[in-house]
Amino acid sequence: MEKQRGKRYPKEIRDKAVRMVDEHQHDYSSQWSCIVSIAGKLGMTPETLRKWVREAADTGGSLVNGMTGAERIKQLERENKELQRTNEILKAAAAFFGAELDRQLK
Repeated sequence: MEKQRGKRYPKEIRDKAVRMVDEHQHDYSSQWSCIVSIAGKLGMTPETLRKWVREAADTGGSLVNGMTGAERIKQLERENKELQRTNEILKAAAAFFGAELDRQLK
């Protein structure tokens, strides 16, 4: 049986494999032993997975919750803007209802 060369993996599989290495490498004595274990479970060569892990590190850090560091920063910036808008709305509401209470007490 011939070994298949040039096998392509979907992006979801690549991301999942890299995420698994990132999440489980503390369970192993080295990152390489983690890569070997996970690659065997997912049916790829350890060298393929090692390259994907290095690429992820080179393009914005390791994946955390399925996101690179740059993606995570963008997500946190969006959340921050949303929370700032929410705070502004709550401040305005508090001022409105505070003024309404003052009128009722007079």
